[in-house]
Amino acid sequence: MIRKKDEVAKKYIKDIKSADAWSAFRILADFVKGYDDLGELGPTVTIFGSARTKEDNFYYKQAQHLASLLASKGFNIMTGGGPGIMEAANRGAYEYKDEVESVGLNINLPFEQVANKYTTKDLEFEYFFSRKVMLVKYSMAYVILPGGFGTLDELFESLTLIQTRKVTGVKIFVIGTEFFQPLLDFINTKLYAGGMIDKEDVEMIKLTDDIDSVVKEIEESLLTQIDALEDFGLDDTSYYKTLRNFSQEKNIAKKR
Repeated sequence: MIRKKDEVAKKYIKDIKSADAWSAFRILADFVKGYDDLGELGPTVTIFGSARTKEDNFYYKQAQHLASLLASKGFNIMTGGGPGIMEAANRGAYEYKDEVESVGLNINLPFEQVANKYTTKDLEFEYFFSRKVMLVKYSMAYVILPGGFGTLDELFESLTLIQTRKVTGVKIFVIGTEFFQPLLDFINTKLYAGGMIDKEDVEMIKLTDDIDSVVKEIEESLLTQIDALEDFGLDDTSYYKTLRNFSQEKNIAKKR
C-alpha cells in the first residue's frame, strides 16, 4: 500500500527528473494565476502559522481576533488557505466578507493541507515556491504565529526579502513571545553576536503578544509604504493610488 507521503514524493521526483516542457508550463500557470487573481487586491496582510493548530488553541483564537480587527479596518487577509492558524485568520476576515477579501492560497497535497471554508477567494497551487511568492508579493505586512517547518521557512524567507531590499516598507510581526523567544535568543546570541547579521536585521522582527499594537503599526506602515513609493517616483502606479485612496478613506493619514 502506497502511503500518501510517498505519493507526493513520487510526484515531485517525477517533475524534477522529467524536466520536460509540461513542468515549465505548470510552473508558469501557477504564476499567471496568482498575478491575474491577486494583482488588484489592495491593502493586504498575510498571516502565517501551523496547519495543525486546533480550534481551542490560544494562538488559533489570537489569529482569528487579529484578522477580525484588521478586516474591520478594511484590510484584506491572506493565508495559505489550509486548516489551523490559516483557517483561524480566514475565519476572522470572513466576518467582514462583504467589505474585504479573505484569501486562501492552497497547495496541492494529498495529506494535511485541506482548504478551509472561510475564504472569499481561493487559489490552488502546484508548487510551494510559486505559492510562497504570491503570499508575500501582494502584502504590506507579514504576521507569523507559531508553526512548524513551513512557518519558519516563511518567516526566514520574509526576513531575507526585507534584508536584501527585495521588498521595502513591509513589517514583520511575530506573535507568541513564549513560543518564539528561544529562536530570537538564538538569532541574537549566535547570528548577531557571530557577525553573520547586523543589528538592523534583528530589529526587523517585532516580537509581541499585543494584538492591538500590531493593528496600529500595520496602519502606520501603510503610510511608510506610500512615502517609499513616492520617493521612488512610483506615485503614478495603480498600487500607489490604491494605498493612498485607502488611507484617505480610512482617515489613516490623520494619525501621523
